[in-house]
Amino acid sequence: MNSSGKRKSMSPDEESRESNEEESPLLTSQIPASDDESGASEESEDEGSGSDESSSQDEDDVGEDTSDDSDSDDESDNDAGYDTASVEKDKSAADPGTTESSVNGKDEYEYDSSDEEDVRNTIGNIPVNWYDDYDHIGYDVEGNKLIKPKQGDALDEFLEKVDDPNYWRTVRNKFTGQKVILSEEDLKQIQRIQSSTHPGGSDDLYAPWVDFFSNEVMEMPVTGRPPDKRSFIPSKWEKQRVGQMVHALKMGWMKPRGEIRKAKLSHDPNAPSLDLWKDDTESDITKRYRMHIPAPKEPLPGHAESYNPPEEYLFDEEEEAKWDGQEPEERRMDFKPAKFSSYRAVPKFEKFINERFHRLLDLYMAARQRKMKMNVNPEDLIPKRPDKKDLQPYPTREGMIYKGHKDMVRTISPDPTGQWLASGSDDATVKVWEIATSRCMKTIPMVGKVTCVVWSPNPAVNLLAATVESDVILINPNVGDKLVCSNTDSTLESYVESATTSEHKSPVTWSTASEADHKKGVRLKIEHQQEITHFNWHAKGDYFATVQRGSKGQAVLIHQLSRRQTQAPFSKPKGLVQRVMFHPVHPYFFVATQQHIRILLDHFVLEVFFVQANCKYISCIDIHPGGDNLIIGSYDSRLCWFDLDLSTKPYQTLKYHKKALRQVTYHKHYPLFASASDDGAVIVSHGKVYTDQLLNPLIVTVKILRGHKTTNHLSVLDCKFHPTQPWVFSSGADSTIRLFV
Repeated sequence: MNSSGKRKSMSPDEESRESNEEESPLLTSQIPASDDESGASEESEDEGSGSDESSSQDEDDVGEDTSDDSDSDDESDNDAGYDTASVEKDKSAADPGTTESSVNGKDEYEYDSSDEEDVRNTIGNIPVNWYDDYDHIGYDVEGNKLIKPKQGDALDEFLEKVDDPNYWRTVRNKFTGQKVILSEEDLKQIQRIQSSTHPGGSDDLYAPWVDFFSNEVMEMPVTGRPPDKRSFIPSKWEKQRVGQMVHALKMGWMKPRGEIRKAKLSHDPNAPSLDLWKDDTESDITKRYRMHIPAPKEPLPGHAESYNPPEEYLFDEEEEAKWDGQEPEERRMDFKPAKFSSYRAVPKFEKFINERFHRLLDLYMAARQRKMKMNVNPEDLIPKRPDKKDLQPYPTREGMIYKGHKDMVRTISPDPTGQWLASGSDDATVKVWEIATSRCMKTIPMVGKVTCVVWSPNPAVNLLAATVESDVILINPNVGDKLVCSNTDSTLESYVESATTSEHKSPVTWSTASEADHKKGVRLKIEHQQEITHFNWHAKGDYFATVQRGSKGQAVLIHQLSRRQTQAPFSKPKGLVQRVMFHPVHPYFFVATQQHIRILLDHFVLEVFFVQANCKYISCIDIHPGGDNLIIGSYDSRLCWFDLDLSTKPYQTLKYHKKALRQVTYHKHYPLFASASDDGAVIVSHGKVYTDQLLNPLIVTVKILRGHKTTNHLSVLDCKFHPTQPWVFSSGADSTIRLFV
């Protein structure tokens, strides 16, 4: 080493060894330095420390220009022990515009050198062993615990050592407990520290520094940009800010620093201070300033207020007389438009003082309010309905037509097996059809118009009930299973009249069919006093109810088939009875009058519910198979859905028909219900009832089915669902029956 503190020149062997060490950081990090290198490094350290003044001076002083004395510098550098690389870097350092950071290959502004940015554990410089007994190792900047990572045993450590290629340069962070893989730059820095060289990687620590602006006298300035105009004029933003501060000082919102300092020194109780326990509510003055609403501006004058308005704005005699006859509050304008030849001819405004008075009165007395404009998406106001594809299956098209009746078909009924369909018409016939082929299997003539046909819900018998004027006819059509048909006849013939039955006075007459009627299929006949308008079976098939027209005390009759008994549950019904139905599950009896529905219990005496229908005249009714929901149709084209668990008023009212409703019906297995009307449409809707009592029924109209023609202002008279399939039957005044699938 020489006295100038520069590096000693190395032999070719040492240079090659040093280059090999730089190329293979693994070897240098694991193999210690040689004796020659350690001695040279120690000698450079001693001389570097001994010449602190010279080294610091070399870092701070201005470097000389190497462009003129390049030859002399090369010789001196070679004598002093500089190699070619260091000479090249000295030249680059002396070049104007090249800073030290660019020589080192780094830009100090490309990254943040703060040591606190990457600190995750905020416990500070305390011993980490204090957290040995805890499951966490410290806290982050938000106060959350830093959970200790899982530590493996010796076997895991051995497996990582064998399998992980980065194991040799993986260290553990004692503050977070996580494993950190050292980068190439970190390894090079460790190697420099081991070799006792500068950790930053600079080959020449004392390269001369050139003062760019004072090294040479320049004829032209470095920056020739003229000064901006804004540097010569006052700033308008500062003026605005000063104006705000002056206004705040006048209003007392801001205090000068001198007053605040004096208040602190004098301990003035009125001095502004931060009260930690003060309520956060705003004061009235602050709220008043914040909620200030500017006064509304006066309306701008229009063409009618001009001194020379167009002719269409001037009043004629009729309009002027009308204006004079109106009250001041009713007038569209509070003045009469007038036309003048010039602006100088306009007289003074006589009501100017009065107008100013009313303007000031409005500003003082009228309360101001800020109308908040709500940006509402119209689609959000429409209730979200499920897609119709998700509600399938339901009938969508006409599948079959049943022709054979000669007059309007008033009633239809599919049997419980889903194989047969019965129909009754005004042509005094009852027909039994095969559903799959639309073939008429049997025609039973009657003595009058057939108003109702209903199959018995009892699957053990094959029994069909038909109402003809004032009689109920029980028919065995002899279709289907022969064993069931024979059991039906044996059940009806096994009846034996008892003494109590003969003594009891019945309001109707039970009689067995004659031989001629027996051949047609008629088995029993029940004669009533008045015309029958409605018939309904009980779910078990032993009881059935009838409704008579015009009879007050015997309007509703309950019949028992096994005992052949009849009773009148009401001595005087409340209103004109339209429909009656048995509850499918509970022992309830529904009685529908023109505008009300009564639900009775305990031998038709105890009234459980009284439902107020939101319609004028009830025409039809049906009960959901679950028993908790009810739909009714009316002649004023309304369909009302009642949720008996929710309220006695309609849950939803649908008015999608244009004319009177003739029939409403539920499907026994699918969440569907349908309605038939005189407008020629059968509307099928999805009505899902949830088992969860907190959810309301979902009602969605899915399909409008058309096919019947209007005859004598009548169209669709009845509709029924197939017992097992999502199909619907409809009968109309055009003497046809249609199946929609």
